[in-house]
Amino acid sequence: MSDFLLALDQGTSSSRSIVFDARGRIVAMAQREFRQIYPQPGWVEHDADEIWSSQLATAREALDTAGLKAADIRALGITNQRETTLVWNRKTGRPIHNAIVWQDRRAEPTCAAMREQGLSELVQRKTGLVIDAYFSGTKLKWLLDHVPDAREQAARGELAFGTIDSWLVWQLTNGEVHATDVSNASRTMLFDIHANDWDDELLHLLDIPRELLPAVHPSAHDFGRAAPEHLGAALMIGGIAGDQQAALFGQACFSAGMAKNTYGTGCFMLMHTGARAQVSSNGLLTTSAAQESAKPAYAFEGGVFIGGAVVQWLRDGLRAFPASSDVQGLAESVPDAGGVVFVPAFTGLGAPYWNADARGTITGLTRGTTMAHIARAALESIAFQSAALLQAMSRDAVAAGGSPVHELRVDGGACVNNLLMQFQADLLGIPVVRPKVIETTALGAAYLAGIGSGLYAGTGDVAHNWQAERTFHPTLPRERAEELMASWERAVRQATTT
Repeated sequence: MSDFLLALDQGTSSSRSIVFDARGRIVAMAQREFRQIYPQPGWVEHDADEIWSSQLATAREALDTAGLKAADIRALGITNQRETTLVWNRKTGRPIHNAIVWQDRRAEPTCAAMREQGLSELVQRKTGLVIDAYFSGTKLKWLLDHVPDAREQAARGELAFGTIDSWLVWQLTNGEVHATDVSNASRTMLFDIHANDWDDELLHLLDIPRELLPAVHPSAHDFGRAAPEHLGAALMIGGIAGDQQAALFGQACFSAGMAKNTYGTGCFMLMHTGARAQVSSNGLLTTSAAQESAKPAYAFEGGVFIGGAVVQWLRDGLRAFPASSDVQGLAESVPDAGGVVFVPAFTGLGAPYWNADARGTITGLTRGTTMAHIARAALESIAFQSAALLQAMSRDAVAAGGSPVHELRVDGGACVNNLLMQFQADLLGIPVVRPKVIETTALGAAYLAGIGSGLYAGTGDVAHNWQAERTFHPTLPRERAEELMASWERAVRQATTT
């Protein structure tokens, strides 16, 4: 049998496909951007058909570039933007509305009502999550409440709900399979992560019929076959994981205390906690990690809503430079941020703050401030937010009898920025390690498909493949790092004062 794996990496702004060999090396890659739809402030949508067509096109292109046919591929894996919510008609396969993207805030009134009803403890105990419009459950309720005839159709069993992985599986199998994995299910606010099943009490609270929901399987699993007409042969779908859990898997973080941070549009840090779901006392989420079998696996997670997107805002909003890659040169033209602190709370603040009302703030401006200082502060804001997350994780780990995180593995587009990675190590006081393959989200999906299809015996084979490209060691005195973190926390307080 072939040793090649195909990963479908369906992200927030683009669809990508990557062919990997058995050692986790990239053979070929293809990528296509798709539209971002903003019906009104705070709302973000995607065209589900555009997601499917762009994803399929990249899969075909990646195979062509690799000089391979689908018959040469052992299995495909899927990783996806999480929490993005879609409902479609089971008979026609047509979406009843655009997909509501994870960044979308329209369900906040429902969340506020749930918090006022005192449901926060119940939701956290069962799902590991805080009540927030970020997650899929309240988005699904909004669709059922606002799309004409949706509730009636749902009651008749005519509709299907899914995150984007489920939509891709449905399309690939021509409607034969309606399924997801535990990592995606755990992000819906409808899933009991301890029982590994949809929770009837939460479904009742949000008035969501169970018949809408996909079957839930381990992340490495035989999810069915892609129909031959899509890629040229019937291809096993052997793995699925939400993007951040896939990255944790691709970084070979399989033991409690191992952590990774993905620097993308947002930043997402996960720390593996083993087979026990721990409750955070520091504003972190507890989530299901990608599972290679029915044995549970969990992680702490913290999300930064605006990571690399702050650079895009400087490029497009302030027109500070023509290309995002220019930010490093501009930031390096000054020795430091000159006292400027940038809190990019454009859509509120995520963990560990969880303040939906926070707004972007730049402090410390003087007549001597230049765009270079602001650019440097923007880059530093990514590291500050990530440092706050890791400090929270270490506190939770120590409280649970473990030890602080001793190394941070990094991936995602912005991790190639050496200035940012060095500043991250300086703030944290621990090594920051960049792997040879930074496409760890897609790599994690490929590895899961490899386990699901029998190419790998288990995570030991995957861990053997992982290799570091560069390690950034801290050089800043801890006293100075603590002063910088204190200035960040002061700026956060200003951003959250209403």
